[in-house]
Amino acid sequence: MALIVAGLAALASFVLNHDAQSALLMLVCGVAAVLIASGQSEPHVIAAQPAAPESREPPLAEAMEGIAEPVLVVAANRVLSANHAARALLGQHILGEDIRLAIRHPAAAERLLNPAQAMPGAPIHLVGLGTREQRWEMRVHDLGTRRIVHLIDRTGSYTAERMRVDFVANASHELRTPLASLLGYIETLQDEAGEDPAIRGRFLKIMNDEARRMQRLIEDLISLSRIEADKYRKPEQTVDLNTLVEEVRLELIGGGRPRAADLEFDLSAVPPVLGDRVQLSQLLHNIIGNAMKYGRDATPVRFQLAQRDDGMVQLSVADEGEGIPPEHIPRLTERFYRVDSGRSRAMGGTGLGLAIVKHVVERHRGRLDIASIVGKGTTVTILLPGLTGAQPPEAVS
Repeated sequence: MALIVAGLAALASFVLNHDAQSALLMLVCGVAAVLIASGQSEPHVIAAQPAAPESREPPLAEAMEGIAEPVLVVAANRVLSANHAARALLGQHILGEDIRLAIRHPAAAERLLNPAQAMPGAPIHLVGLGTREQRWEMRVHDLGTRRIVHLIDRTGSYTAERMRVDFVANASHELRTPLASLLGYIETLQDEAGEDPAIRGRFLKIMNDEARRMQRLIEDLISLSRIEADKYRKPEQTVDLNTLVEEVRLELIGGGRPRAADLEFDLSAVPPVLGDRVQLSQLLHNIIGNAMKYGRDATPVRFQLAQRDDGMVQLSVADEGEGIPPEHIPRLTERFYRVDSGRSRAMGGTGLGLAIVKHVVERHRGRLDIASIVGKGTTVTILLPGLTGAQPPEAVS
């Protein structure tokens, strides 16, 4: 439309003035003006965008508090910041303190004061930090002028590894001793000693005892392995402990045990429990058998079954033996741990009895307690949850 208007204006100028040059000049100027106007774009209005909410980064100290393990920030060999876990482990006074005084360990001081001599990210193992038995792994991350010190508690994993190594070593030793005895007697019998009936009979009896000892050990190891495999599977059988205890009592009395006459049972009617009947029977044989082994001859071995006011069923066995020193009691349930190794082996013990008892009690969601007075005797108490609302056997019609 603008070009048409410019052309008409030039034509009108030519008609009125009869001057072709003026009309042509007007046409060129009009076209140029149209082209210039069309080259200019309209202003583009950009809608104002709402401002994005400002994201606030949490302060370093606040972020560190979200870490459960001890973490410290070190600058110029001084503790710039430390989270709650670090202050609980090393003390509330460590802020601003020299790192050598905050972490009092020579290996930690050497790593922190000589960072160039260490491999980047390599852990440092610290023993005795906090308590004497604790083991920590220290990792240091460099961030320019600052360093992040991270402490990781490895006490649990170290204890588990030590128990595994000790278990393999103890099991190997327990099997090697009777096996070496068997091989020695077999070699002796293969020589001329086997021709003497008296010597042969004595050797064969010893070999039979050693073989049965190995058999008991292997059976206990298999039993312990099965119990551990079922540790997190809650028992589903309903077990009447009164009936089960009576069966165990008859087995002990009728088995020809030397101290069977010393057994005293005080049984009250208790509600049934959810349990594994075979494992509970093994538990009873182990705790009563231990009391018979380690109590003095001609002294009573008292077994009691009763229900407590809180609904728990209590089993307790008390002997009148030499007792156990207090320092040994926490370790009695460890595999192969013995207070008197020679006496235990002489009595046919495998060192696994109380370990089996502990795992059976744990599987049945119960509690095990061992109390002992040196010179007076030992009492083993086990609590098992009774079935809620169940009535004792005598009250069932």
